[in-house]
Amino acid sequence: MGCIGCHARAPWLGAGLLSPRLLGAGLPSPRLRGAGSVTQSALPAGRPLPRKCFFSAAGAPEEQCGAGQRRKMAAEVPQQQPEPLGPDADGVNCLAYDEAIMAQQDRIQQEIAVQNPLVSERLELAVLYKEYAQDDHIYQQKIKDLLQKYSYIRKTRPDGNCFYRAFGFAHLEALLEDSQELQRFKEISARSKDELVAQGFTEFTIEDFHNTFMELIERVERGVPLPELLAAFNEPSTSDYLVVYLRLLTSGCLQRHRRFFEQFLEGGRSIKEFCQQEVEPMCKESDHIHIIALARALQVPVLVEYMDRGEGGATNPHVFPEGSQPRVCLLYRPGHYDILYK
Repeated sequence: MGCIGCHARAPWLGAGLLSPRLLGAGLPSPRLRGAGSVTQSALPAGRPLPRKCFFSAAGAPEEQCGAGQRRKMAAEVPQQQPEPLGPDADGVNCLAYDEAIMAQQDRIQQEIAVQNPLVSERLELAVLYKEYAQDDHIYQQKIKDLLQKYSYIRKTRPDGNCFYRAFGFAHLEALLEDSQELQRFKEISARSKDELVAQGFTEFTIEDFHNTFMELIERVERGVPLPELLAAFNEPSTSDYLVVYLRLLTSGCLQRHRRFFEQFLEGGRSIKEFCQQEVEPMCKESDHIHIIALARALQVPVLVEYMDRGEGGATNPHVFPEGSQPRVCLLYRPGHYDILYK
């Protein structure tokens, strides 16, 4: 997993709100941390959520999600390489070099945004055939197998937040037709903020995210038309606030059950370090451990159909937690999640 740019960047640099020079002057780096240390600097000054991603607690630059798809998109965007630095380059030249790299990355992200809504309309699943060459027999066969089980797909933007956005939309959409599950989900979601605060998360820094989450649930309770729910998920500030809160719930669950989850970590990291670096920052990709934790936190089982170049002509379904009846069905292709429908 690579990083974007040469140095850690503030999430709202691309929006032109803070310059690298100001950051170098000692302003605190914005970040969402693990239990007990979510700082006020994680919140932007106003309503809009930074469009890029938060710094990890370690201060490292964050990779944007859907890495494979982003590389493909990047290849299609004309590249303008910054001028190489000379041996006598000073701080000003370094700053200009960093700004050129960030401007190039912004152009790539804008191209992705133009071509991909945050959440798409429901599409015929057969559209997947067009995404792979006809002689790509592995994927063509796996799409054929998938069509035996599902009929439709709803795509999400490959921005690193696709798992959380897909999970959130798929379940809220289903709740429009399930009042009993809606009440259960609303109750567990309502008390989730207090549980995070009890773990040590700062209430002031998470309440806006929680409020947005609850507002969406209450709109579903009032019977919001599906097009309006879809529009809300395509409104960046609302959609991204939801993503942040789902990330916090995932982090909270991982840290509450650290003894169980630490056995799945590699590299000697603690659960807290993992959450600071791989869960709470925006645009960080999700894997099994994230899915298990979020499904457990909200008690919403998830089925993921894995479609890759592995052997066999069928996708590999996995249910989290194992043996449960899934309420959300997702398609995973390397680096990306979309929503599946029967």
